[in-house]
Amino acid sequence: MTTGGKPTDVERVACEICLKEVPKSEATVPEATDYVVYFCGLDCYERWKSQNAKPNNKVERPAS
Repeated sequence: MTTGGKPTDVERVACEICLKEVPKSEATVPEATDYVVYFCGLDCYERWKSQNAKPNNKVERPAS
């Protein structure tokens, strides 16, 4: 006998880079001390990591 129940809703999260929604259980989750970010896969995680590793290109100039 099979049960004709409704499938349970899966909690979904948006990828930090491409905003694709993925099941929370399948998301890559690097944790920091103040926040958690989710990624749909290693490609988006690597893009995020390389964006955050770049030095700030702004050059501060003293006021005249």
